[in-house]
Amino acid sequence: MKKPSPTDLPHGSRRTVLVALPTRPTAPTSVEGVLLTAARLLQERGLWQGDFVPDALDREMCIPHCLRPMSIVAAIRCVISGNPHRTTQLADMAIGVLALSIDEGPLWGDMFSLELHVDAWNDVPGRTTDDAVALLESVATAPERAA
Repeated sequence: MKKPSPTDLPHGSRRTVLVALPTRPTAPTSVEGVLLTAARLLQERGLWQGDFVPDALDREMCIPHCLRPMSIVAAIRCVISGNPHRTTQLADMAIGVLALSIDEGPLWGDMFSLELHVDAWNDVPGRTTDDAVALLESVATAPERAA
């Protein structure tokens, strides 16, 4: 005799069971959301100066890149794609807004210059995680962004 399954009905037929799987948190869909989420990520993981993440070539560490301390550019990319090295259009927009908000902005307007400008601010000796979080939050909540 066959052992009854929890999905069996008394007369032998089966019923469909709805299984609710946990959902992955959705990535932010606005520049402001990206900057605020990147600030939370930096608060949690810490700011890294130099490359996007420590030991980017995995010679000494086996921790996934998304779990390591990271630069501001890497944090912005990571909150959207889950990978600090993968770029997306929204990440590029957020990096551009941030770059134009730092000092006088970069000399050139191409993506490489925008990214380099943010990285240059990130890599100033003595820069702390709190400085980076404050910058991201102030740019995300600036009144001129709401207009």
